[in-house]
Amino acid sequence: MRPPVIRIAGGTFYRSHPNSQSSHPNPPLFSRLSFELPSSPTRPQHWCVVGPSLSGKTTFLQILRGRLLSDPASARSFPYLSEDEVPARLRSPQRAVRYVGFDAEQNAGGLGAGGVAASAYLSARYESRREITDFSLRDYLLGNTELNPLRAPPGDGEGTASTQLLGRLVGDLRLSHLLDLPVSFLSNGQGRRARIARALLMRPEVLLLDEPFMGLDPPTVSGLSPLLRSLAEKASPRLVLSARPQDPLPEWITHLVYLRTDCQVGSMGPKEVVLDGLKKYVQGVGKGGLAEDERLPVHSLLHVGRVLGSAAPSASGTAAATRATAQDLSSTDTGAEPLVEMGGCQVRYGGKVALGNWSQQTPDGRRDGLIWTVRRGERWGVFGPNGSGKTTIVSLLSSDHPQTYSLPIKLFGRGRLPEPGAAARPLTFWDIQSRIGHSSPEVHRHMPRNHSIRQVVENAWADTFRAIPRLDGAAKRKVDAALRWFAPELRPNAAASAPARDDGRLGWADDCMFGEVSFSAQRVALFVRSMIKGPDVVVLDEAFSGMDDAVRDKCMLFLTDGECKRRDGAGRVVDGAAAAATAVGGLTGRQALICIAHVKEEVPDCVREWICLPEANTGAPARFGRLEGALREDEGRWAAVWGSA
Repeated sequence: MRPPVIRIAGGTFYRSHPNSQSSHPNPPLFSRLSFELPSSPTRPQHWCVVGPSLSGKTTFLQILRGRLLSDPASARSFPYLSEDEVPARLRSPQRAVRYVGFDAEQNAGGLGAGGVAASAYLSARYESRREITDFSLRDYLLGNTELNPLRAPPGDGEGTASTQLLGRLVGDLRLSHLLDLPVSFLSNGQGRRARIARALLMRPEVLLLDEPFMGLDPPTVSGLSPLLRSLAEKASPRLVLSARPQDPLPEWITHLVYLRTDCQVGSMGPKEVVLDGLKKYVQGVGKGGLAEDERLPVHSLLHVGRVLGSAAPSASGTAAATRATAQDLSSTDTGAEPLVEMGGCQVRYGGKVALGNWSQQTPDGRRDGLIWTVRRGERWGVFGPNGSGKTTIVSLLSSDHPQTYSLPIKLFGRGRLPEPGAAARPLTFWDIQSRIGHSSPEVHRHMPRNHSIRQVVENAWADTFRAIPRLDGAAKRKVDAALRWFAPELRPNAAASAPARDDGRLGWADDCMFGEVSFSAQRVALFVRSMIKGPDVVVLDEAFSGMDDAVRDKCMLFLTDGECKRRDGAGRVVDGAAAAATAVGGLTGRQALICIAHVKEEVPDCVREWICLPEANTGAPARFGRLEGALREDEGRWAAVWGSA
């Protein structure tokens, strides 16, 4: 019988050496962990690591790939890689075990661990000038991203890929039409699919996929899951996935690792056995026969075990969401001040139209491009497949896109260029940045990793990512209140340190670096940064992805009610701080919200207006509608949003 690919026998793991002298927290991670990934099991084993925010899903995958310090060092090994049948290029864990996750975006920039240079600022991805490091997607997938490549030794094969495999992957992952584009031009979802394709083309023994369906539109998810299943069945490569408790699991998953909130394994083994044990635990707590373990909160287990379906949302939904023309929808409340006015925006790169490749009838005749108005008090959802232009819309709103100057766009009633006879001066970049709060994967990618958590939140009052913020007394009180409110979600290992939650001290916010906390905690910090200042427009682009449902719901409650409401231990909404003691309130009637999401549960309940962009370059127009209630409460509403016109 062949040895396992990965063997962990009673290991305890640390980020730094346990005897090192450091002011940063260095708790033991997954104490006395044991785990094996067999190389040739009698029955196939397809693993998924499941756990709520701050439970250590990414940490667990990093341990499997050979990262973090093991105590003892011999507790972790990769015995199968020494077998004669393993190619020479895969004898080291660094090559044999590949990882695709969102922290990779923060290492090498761009697409992450592909050696593609990152831009220094947000607008760089939209500039027409091509730099020498603007490698095409084809070059990225084939590993041709070195400026001065060295000739590989004969038979090394690192980074090489067969034409047949390349053709299959780009077809299955819907990347064929993007092969000649620079990777910096890809949307967030397209970039994530490209990273998965690149990892598969390197033909590893094990592929670790950290929440692979995050940020992908429903049609892409429906296509990606069968592809991963076919790879898993062939054990080429062996797959280990991670997921949040609320995420549907692919039906082909056979084994689960469920993590507690203190970075320890709660349950591990065959999927049916683990799910049955968790179900009995939830029932026991509900009937009062068992005491709830705060490290295994019941609310995070309510949706565990749902199966990922293969069908994308269809047009079979009810009329709960009604369609309207752009001009009809924009006149729903003409008394409210328009904050965003797009009078026919069409973004082009040469002969390719990235946004607005359609025409529509208006009272003034047919006009090309996107016609859209956002007024004070409105709560918008922006939807559409990956590559349809959602990120481009955000770049136009924040004025990061250079074409903002030449397009018919007004923000806060003013344009970017001087107008003849206009009394008001044109908007500057700094005017716009001061009035729009923005959380997105782009902001996440560019936020300095050496900022403390406090610095990230205070950055809402700064002109650039590294500029010194200008805070008055009220602003400082807002920051302290938000940090105190989200301490359990932001402070590393908070679940294991009760004083962190009880004494109200905030020194940890100065000690914890943004790049050292979990992905979920990073997203929480960026969410707080986007709305803490009370800007005129709050833009949330996939802001809640990577959070478990409890953290996400807490953020959504803070968005709408600030400190005035909170959730109790059972998840019920109750009164929070008294109005007189409130430093941070929720959205007001003078603010507008624009939310982009691919999962209905990540759309705040207050969203009522929506726009759904068409697949790029189909010529179909954008569709508009209005919701009669919370989107996540009715599957029919979600289906209507994604249905055909």
